[in-house]
Amino acid sequence: MATIPSVDIRTWRTDGSPAVVDRALRTAGFLLVTGHGIAPDLRAAVRAQARLFFRLPEEAKRPYSVEVGGRGWLAPGAEANAYAEGTETPPDLKESLSFAAEGPGRDPRVGAEWFAPNTWPAEVPSLRPPVTSYLARMRALSEGILELLGVALGEDEDFFTRHTTHPTWGFNINRYPGTETVGSPRPGQFRIGPHTDFGTVTVLDRQPGRGGLQVFTDDDGWQDAPYDGDALTVNIGDLMALWTGGRWCSGRHRVLPPPVDEPAEELMSLVYFYECNPGTDVRGVDSHRYLREKLDAIRVG
Repeated sequence: MATIPSVDIRTWRTDGSPAVVDRALRTAGFLLVTGHGIAPDLRAAVRAQARLFFRLPEEAKRPYSVEVGGRGWLAPGAEANAYAEGTETPPDLKESLSFAAEGPGRDPRVGAEWFAPNTWPAEVPSLRPPVTSYLARMRALSEGILELLGVALGEDEDFFTRHTTHPTWGFNINRYPGTETVGSPRPGQFRIGPHTDFGTVTVLDRQPGRGGLQVFTDDDGWQDAPYDGDALTVNIGDLMALWTGGRWCSGRHRVLPPPVDEPAEELMSLVYFYECNPGTDVRGVDSHRYLREKLDAIRVG
């Protein structure tokens, strides 16, 4: 998609990228980011260790089961992202391992909700080191992306990062199995249904596939998102769109179901949601009250 450019995070201050980013976020709400310094070996290690967990029998995973927004295993059938658009669809065809910001929060009530301890499966002790390393790099990268976005908006570099001194974040390792696991998709069923993300900025490491990511624009409708193995895919969410007064649009997207001609295709995505400090006023909206309402909206049952 020509509306999704590639930007080098190392050189944006001198290469004119802010203008390119501004144009892209007015249309698709997506970017590809290179120069991020996240080693392929680290991304592969996170996937390899998560795969060990996902391949455990259900009875071993069940003690870690949580609802949407929790820290642990999000079982198949737990969420339907299209609900956030008011569309009734079957549940999304995925399972996830979810992690989030840890405490302490500055306010005990906020800390209990947004900075609780993460859950690390005892059956896969080798998962924690690569995930911890990956999360540290994601935090630093997300700060750099927000600095770029501040300038692209015509503001100072710290326009957004002054509100990320003690931010929340979420991290989902999403497994998208083939039909031998999930069965044939029902009408209107996707690996992830059509939606926009809810928060500030999302940084995605994904694998190419026939049943992969699609992005919607008014001009082109649904199109396969461009893929570059050296790049990370970045999109903005509803809060960022609101923060810009509607100048930028949150990126509407979906993940296709397992393809008919490759029913055994299995993909795994690493999805990092970077937010702002709890209680940040975004044009009259309490950021984290809004996020909680959105998370609750996509819960099945």
